[in-house]
Amino acid sequence: MTDVLDIDDLDPDELDAVLAEAAALKADVAANEPHAVLPERSLAMLFEQPSTRTRVSFEVGMTQLGGHAVFLGKEDIQLGRGEPIKDTARALARYVDAIMARVGDHDDLEALAEYADVPVVNGLSDEAHPAQTLADLLTVREQCGFDAEVAWVGDANNVGASFVVGAAMAGLDVSVATPEAYAFDESVFERAREYGAEPTVTHDPVEAVDDADVVYTDVWVSMADAENPEEKRETFYDGGFQVNEDLLAHGDDPAVMHCLPAHRGEEITDDVIESDAAIVWEQAENRMHAQKGLLVHLLNGD
Repeated sequence: MTDVLDIDDLDPDELDAVLAEAAALKADVAANEPHAVLPERSLAMLFEQPSTRTRVSFEVGMTQLGGHAVFLGKEDIQLGRGEPIKDTARALARYVDAIMARVGDHDDLEALAEYADVPVVNGLSDEAHPAQTLADLLTVREQCGFDAEVAWVGDANNVGASFVVGAAMAGLDVSVATPEAYAFDESVFERAREYGAEPTVTHDPVEAVDDADVVYTDVWVSMADAENPEEKRETFYDGGFQVNEDLLAHGDDPAVMHCLPAHRGEEITDDVIESDAAIVWEQAENRMHAQKGLLVHLLNGD
């Protein structure tokens, strides 16, 4: 049994297999071919935080696979409050074939995985977002192939950390630009180096974007950022980290990704996200296909 709490809980061969399965399932959808390969399987979906894409993509994806998803919001279940996490985990594992959890504290996710004897998938935590990274990599695979150069421009958040490691696993060249005060922990790059990558790390967004085939950004202030949000925004504005036409002009017509929701006018401008360069909607759609590939791998793999 495999839990996927971050992207490198898969090995590179497994990652490649999940992405290939996702691409095949996506082709089935395009051809209107059913693929109910997980009949009568059930997925529990635990949400401590609100979501649009995560809930809909997992729920519809599980339905397309012939299974069933059960939504449990924060009013339905309270991880670590009232009932211990280990009790919740062991009870749910008696009912369902897999658990997807979107939590605030990554430690809660680890406790859930420790005591549930079914696969646990991270739908987002404060440390990681592997479900998003799978969609990101599927999108790069489709749009550019894995000989591409990708640039992360913005905050050193959970989405970025998983993406940097996942991109290294896929063999992508990665450049990372963050303000010095909001840089990734060195452990993120150490994990990337385990796969032979050597990310370019800079505090200059222009340097990161130069020669990039894909420029990826995310919100500057996340749900978990409670302290000094305006000061943080000012740091990013002053450092030139907004993905706008002027920044992209330093690249070679790069595609633009964003995991959504976007704060238009902050980390990305409206004209960029509405431009032909933006592949954010393909990226959003690929959440469902990539997660389906992962669920098939976890529940129907050899």
